[in-house]
Amino acid sequence: MDNSTIWFAFGLTLFAGLCTGIGSALAFFSKRTNKSFLSIALGFSAGVMIYVSMIEIFFKAKDALCTEMGERPGYWVTVIAFFGGMGVSALIDKLVPDFENPHEPHVVEDMTAQARQEHSGKLLRMGVFSALAIAIHNFPEGLATFVSALKDPALGMSIAVAIAIHNIPEGIAVSVPIYYATGSRRKAFGLSFVSGLAEPVGALVGYTILAPFMTDTIFGILFAAVAGIMVFISLDELLPTAREYGEHHLSIYGLVAGMAVMAVSLLLFV
Repeated sequence: MDNSTIWFAFGLTLFAGLCTGIGSALAFFSKRTNKSFLSIALGFSAGVMIYVSMIEIFFKAKDALCTEMGERPGYWVTVIAFFGGMGVSALIDKLVPDFENPHEPHVVEDMTAQARQEHSGKLLRMGVFSALAIAIHNFPEGLATFVSALKDPALGMSIAVAIAIHNIPEGIAVSVPIYYATGSRRKAFGLSFVSGLAEPVGALVGYTILAPFMTDTIFGILFAAVAGIMVFISLDELLPTAREYGEHHLSIYGLVAGMAVMAVSLLLFV
């Protein structure tokens, strides 16, 4: 594989992961959380992921596997890998306790009120565990972005932008409680920054392990699993959080807009 393609894929993954820092910046410099914007943005991200997974990635994986294995076995492996990706995401969610799940919606105003009422140690613990939970969730997301960019750079760019959008509220989830517990913007931003690095780390570790065995069949299986991971993330994390941040209709408008933008971008690259 061309080194420039690998570096490009890694750069996209790094960009997506570091967008947790944008969430930190919004938390520090905004007096109020624009919940309508976050609701639409998260819905948009979900729309991009669902459309590209079901319309583009799944069928690219199917075509590759059917070419390598035959029509019927290839289709079966595609479907199994797709639901396997969902299973990996579900297992990660199962291992992260609900009260420390970073995908619960957080706003600056709520955290400010909470800081006045609760002991700083509890806030610090919340922030640290949120960072750990986000790092765990970001690991497969990083591999998903990286593999997609390796297979199709234009597709990888779309996925990186979608994941970057959904990392913004995660930055808020980490940085705000740590800031109010410690009074240090540097510590809060630093931990948020580190949690975002789990995405490029996930890409590097995953690729390092799989690179010696990389064939069209392995790529097809990974691609199908990536589709499953992104659909699960959208249905289990992005859409419920988008609805919590704003009105139900705003998240759906964002979802439809994300699908439309993804559809047009794919048509432009045909």
